[in-house]
Order: sequence, then structure tokens, then C-alpha cells
Amino acid sequence: MADTATLKERKPKAKTEHFDVLIVGAGISGVGAAYHLKTQTPKKKFVVLESYESFGGTWWMHRYPGIRSDSDLYTFGYRHKPWVGAPIASRDEILKYMQEVIEESDLAQHIRYRHRIVSASWSTAKKRWTVKAEHLDTGEELTFSAKFLWMCQGYYKHSAGYTPEWPGMDKFRGQIVHPQTWPEDLDLAGKKVICIGSGATAATVVPAIAGKCEHVTLLQRSPTYFIPARNENVMADELRMLGVDEHWIHEIVRRKYLFEQAEFTRRSFEDAEALRAELLEGVKACLPEGYDMTHFTPRYRPWQQRVAFVPEADLFEGIKAGLASVVTDEIERFTEKGILLKSGKELEADIVITATGFDLSVLGGIPFEVDGKPVNWSETVTYRGMMFTGVPNLVWVFGYFRASWTLRVDMLGDLVCRDRLHMDAKGAKQVKVALRPQDHNMELRPWIDGDNFNPGYLQRSLHLMPKAGAAKEWQHTQDYWREKDEFPKIDLDAPEFRYS
Repeated sequence: MADTATLKERKPKAKTEHFDVLIVGAGISGVGAAYHLKTQTPKKKFVVLESYESFGGTWWMHRYPGIRSDSDLYTFGYRHKPWVGAPIASRDEILKYMQEVIEESDLAQHIRYRHRIVSASWSTAKKRWTVKAEHLDTGEELTFSAKFLWMCQGYYKHSAGYTPEWPGMDKFRGQIVHPQTWPEDLDLAGKKVICIGSGATAATVVPAIAGKCEHVTLLQRSPTYFIPARNENVMADELRMLGVDEHWIHEIVRRKYLFEQAEFTRRSFEDAEALRAELLEGVKACLPEGYDMTHFTPRYRPWQQRVAFVPEADLFEGIKAGLASVVTDEIERFTEKGILLKSGKELEADIVITATGFDLSVLGGIPFEVDGKPVNWSETVTYRGMMFTGVPNLVWVFGYFRASWTLRVDMLGDLVCRDRLHMDAKGAKQVKVALRPQDHNMELRPWIDGDNFNPGYLQRSLHLMPKAGAAKEWQHTQDYWREKDEFPKIDLDAPEFRYS
């Protein structure tokens, strides 16, 4: 006879909810994916699972001072939703824009917040994914099944940023802060601050806190490229003055930005030295006369890493005002009072901000299985950076480095919806990609060419990423201007697609 107490403790098994599509993440990619499903495949039943308490992803999580986009919102914004503000937008402005998209398309009913995915398992027999999730408010384990998984969870670990381990960090008497986990109660008043890093985050934090602390020093191992400019678009403003419809303004300005970005990218390969000189001259014009330009002269050619836009030259204004300074050196170790550099100089600090990047996360770090066998992503080959050999009915949104992330969100939205309808027409329940006969002796390469683009977060985790191949079908080319023409023409019955 069963123990009565044991029977009381047993919970009834939760029912499995069934969906046509399950979207992971309600950030810029997930909200975009939901919009495309709602508008292009209105009969499909879908759900969006998000671990945070609200939408936004990166824009919800990051709270550091001055946080803003490093891409213009005419191209970072969605294709269908006009952007009407300044090109570079704050966190709050981006969240407001996303809120409008959700409300206008009635997407809120499809989003489940505080749902953290625990595992995902594909069954070939059932032609379905089974997704286990935890409701973070109740601790309840929930089960979902879906015909298709759309991974929109981003590409880095949200729990903590990347901070190198330097000797003596435990001896430092001050506070060490990573922008990704910025404390809400951090008091900067009267403090000496060091910000380690030279990328877009450092270029945002430093001007935002300059004047709020006693002094902030930007400490960098090597400089990066910056583009200082007014945070405005004259063409957009003039078209508004003429009463042109915002949808037309959005499209015209978007095309102009994309044309200019294409030209910038071309020159970074074909005319690198001249482009480099122009970039350095633009920065020099914003600095005090006679300023040591070695602090803003990178060792690599333009576009091997992201180029950071500096609206209103605010980073350089802080330097001119004496509120901020730049030191280019390497860290020997931390001391009780601050940081000892390899040059022998010691920088004193009350607070050290490590704007040193993040750790890559492959498919959100979720354990995946296909027919009971764990998926090792590094053993798969990618199809155009979105599908993977041996893994059916799954697409991962991974955007662009040299162009706005959201451009690929829109393109993949079109392609996924087209494929969903194509499968319905064929009566197919499974699609996966496989190497063609001509691909079997193909050279396999890293996910992306390090000579082409080599930020630290990518180089540190490249061994975890899927492989690429020599043929264009098996690469994430990072070339929006090529893909925008190729994607609409992809033959969904080409031999690399296998249906059943």
C-alpha cells in the first residue's frame, strides 16, 4: 500500500503544450521572428519563451550608464517599422520602439516571460522537438513540443561578462565592475575610475560617467577605430519637413545607410590605407591640438573589428575637458591602490570597470539531443550560418558584424516562413541540411575567417562553433549585400535540403 504522505507530495504530471513553432528569446531577433510568423503564416500556432521578465534581450539586460546602439536605427530597426528618432538610440528608446512593434502586431499574447529552457530533444519518429522549461517564478517544470525551433536567444552568455584574470585582483581594495552586471547602487561621486577596454562599450561608459566621478581613465591594450559625428540624419529631417510619409523616409534613409556601409566595407579591403587615414583624421579633429594620436591608432586594418560610432564626439569632449584621459599600455597586475602597468606606471583607482567583452554562447548553452544523442555543434557544418547538418527543423538567428543585426532577422524571417509554407505544400514534416556529393571532400574551416573579422569573444570560443565549408552554401559570409539578393532566390528543393 502506498504511503499517504508520498501520494500527497506527488504532483500531477504537467500536460505538454503543442505548437507549430517555438521561438527562443524575446529580444530583437525573437520579436522580429514573431512578427514574421504572425504576418506571413497567420495559421501557425507559435509561442515565444523568454527567461527575463520582459522583452528586449540585450536591451533589457544591460543597464550601464549611457547604453546606446552602435548601429543606426534605420538599419537596426525592423524593415516594416519606421524609425523616427536620431540614428543612434538609447536603451529606453529602443525598448519603446520594440514595445510599439509588440502592441501594433498583437504579439504579447504569444510571449511567455520567466521561462528558462532546460533542454531540447528532437524525435525523428514523432517529427517534433520536446522542450523542457522551468518557470522561474514558481520552479515548475513545463513541457512544450514544437514542429520547428527558431533560436533567437542571442550569441553571448548573459549571466556574466568576460573579465580576464589578472594577478593581484584579490588584493585590490576598490570595486571591480563589469558593465554587463552593472550595480544599480554604484556611487561614482568623487571616485577615481579606470575603465579597461577600447570598444563600443568603453566608448559609451567613459563619456557617460565623465563629470560624475572625480576622473575616469580609459585603459586600453590597443586602440580601436572610431567615427565621431553628429547624431542626426539631415536627409531624414529634410524629408520630414517636406511632409514625406515616414515609411518612405525609413526606406530611403535605410537604403542610403546601406549604400554607404557597403562602400565603407569595400574600401576596408580595397583601399584600406586611405580609409585608415580618413578615420584617424576624423578623430584627430576632435582632440586637443598636439594630442598623442598613438592612443587612437589601431594596429589592424579597418573592419577587422567593429568600428564604433561616437555621437556628438562625446568621448573626445570628455578628454578635451580634462574629465577623462586615455592610457595605452598592458596590465602587469592589480595592486591595493589600483593597477600596475608593464611600463612601471601605477594607476590609482577606487573603481575598475572591465569593459573587456563577453563570452560567446552557442545556441544559448542549451543541451540539445537528436534521437537521444547529444548534439556537439562543433561537429556540425553550418548552412549559411543558420542551419546545421544533422539537426532537423531548427534555425539559429546569427546576424552581421559589419551591418546591423536586424537586417538578417528580417531576411531569415522571410526564408523561414517561406520554408514553413513550402513544407506544408509538400506534406513534409522534417527538413534538414546535408552535404551534397560534391561537398564530401570539401575543406572544412572555422565558423568565420579570423583574418576577415577577429574580435576576442569570437576567437576565444571559435572551437565551440559549427564548422564552415569552402562552398558558399556552407558559410556565414557576413556579407549582407550579397545575401540580400541570394536569400530570396534560395531553391528550397536544392539537394542540400532533405525532406521527409
